[in-house]
Amino acid sequence: MAERERRLTPPYGGVFVPRTTVLDRDAVARAVRRMAHEIIERNEGLNNVCVVGLQTGGVPFASAIVRQLADIEGVDVPLGKLDVAFYRDDINIRPVLPEAVTDIPFDVDRQTVVLVDDVLFTGRTIRAALDALIDQGRARAVQLAVMVDRGHRELPIRPDFIGKNLPTRRAEVVSATMESVELGEMQRG
Repeated sequence: MAERERRLTPPYGGVFVPRTTVLDRDAVARAVRRMAHEIIERNEGLNNVCVVGLQTGGVPFASAIVRQLADIEGVDVPLGKLDVAFYRDDINIRPVLPEAVTDIPFDVDRQTVVLVDDVLFTGRTIRAALDALIDQGRARAVQLAVMVDRGHRELPIRPDFIGKNLPTRRAEVVSATMESVELGEMQRG
């Protein structure tokens, strides 16, 4: 869960309290490497493939995937960063807080764009990302890679590449970083 969501998840200003470590650093690294292999296999190489991480939680995973792709195939895949704050459908429910700038220093037209995020929950952030990506150009295809798919979808969105399927209760919180994936809850600070 990105820091922005932690700050805004009721109770507002709550503190994430981990209960269980689901993946340690080595397991996260193995999952990233496996996803990189799956991306290569699915696309029959890396021609016209680029990777875009969602600010802020998806960016570290996107960077790690790009490093693994380079290590495996010896190809430097273009890497971009996308902030979807102004594309969210909950702007009238909670404050809009852009975390970081969108930086896509390449043309996405006719590219296969692999969107990368840390945790897939309702699907609303990915819907916003698709809208934001369309403003960047017309991709040939968009694929989705997530470190954790925790279920509870509200929109018909399904990831192509998953680090870990982690069924959760709706009230639970998942924190995914390059250091670990932890399951816990928010408590008042």
